[in-house]
Amino acid sequence: MTTVYNFNAGPSPIPAPVLEKAKEEMFNFEQSNMAVMEMSHRSPLYEKIHFHAMDQLREIFHIPEDFDILFLQGGASLQFSMVPLNFLTEGKSASYVLTGSWSEKAQKEAAALGNVHTLASSKDQDYKWIPHVDYTELPENSAYVHITSNNTIYGTQWPDFPNNVNIPVIADMSSDILSREIPWEKLDMVYAGAQKNAGMSGVTIVIMRKSLLESANSKVPPSLSYKQHASKDSLYNTPPTAAIYITGLVADWINEQGGVEEMERLAKEKAKLVYDIIDDSNGFYTGHAAVSSRSLMNITFRLQTEELEKAFLTEAKEAGFVGLNGHRSVGGCRVSNYNAVPIEHVEVLRDFMISFMKRNK
Repeated sequence: MTTVYNFNAGPSPIPAPVLEKAKEEMFNFEQSNMAVMEMSHRSPLYEKIHFHAMDQLREIFHIPEDFDILFLQGGASLQFSMVPLNFLTEGKSASYVLTGSWSEKAQKEAAALGNVHTLASSKDQDYKWIPHVDYTELPENSAYVHITSNNTIYGTQWPDFPNNVNIPVIADMSSDILSREIPWEKLDMVYAGAQKNAGMSGVTIVIMRKSLLESANSKVPPSLSYKQHASKDSLYNTPPTAAIYITGLVADWINEQGGVEEMERLAKEKAKLVYDIIDDSNGFYTGHAAVSSRSLMNITFRLQTEELEKAFLTEAKEAGFVGLNGHRSVGGCRVSNYNAVPIEHVEVLRDFMISFMKRNK
């Protein structure tokens, strides 16, 4: 079988041991003669899967007991509306830090429901870095601050999280969840689609401080109410059972590898392999993101001409690389360096980049 080097931005690779275990038991879970996606979500057998995934996430991510973990649906994009529905009450405004397309979309959906404020933005600099944020400029009536911790399209990442903010801080971590340790004292809510670092598409993970949950708007329709989902342990309606099962297996795998701490160490090591080639290429490869804001998860770069980029991507595809095209809105090239990407695959990519540069200088 031909090796595929999968650098897709999402859905992304799932660890090989996870796929192997799913192959062994997913279609006859614990000799029940039922596949995971066939059994009742009210059954003890499924509840074992459900709560194991929650418990394992809490353990590997060091989530404090004063936070709830929810498994929701609709992708992270539904959270763009659920957050303001639950927390942007009348007379309040929501403050957004714009660092790319996804934060723009989050703000746009909130603006359809209430007042929004752009606290900081790097849009005028083509989102090449994370902007400086002055939290003293928060409007007095701010309900929350929303950030996007990693920006898949532009290849930037917050090096640290907001500190000493006197209102709730909410982070979309869809593309770097479980890849870095979290200082939970700085955040009140984290949400993420699972399909990059936490499993397969279909489930959205929400981690929320209980005190923030208690303040949520009680007039929201039940299916869009965080309080409702939390009160039913994310079993208010039929959950995405197969996706939650895979998330549990991914959490097991991360634990076996050494936890989120090891994922962060490996992310830095793998990203350095690619960034070093870019930095040492004398302009043959040019990174999009400012060095201070570089993402460990999504490495974006251009070549000197569009013709060279086309040749690079064509040859890369022929060599077995998948997903190296930049996002359609910006072009160029992108290496998505998620947890399940083996370091050996990054080393093969590094060697290919060196070889291509030598042949085309």
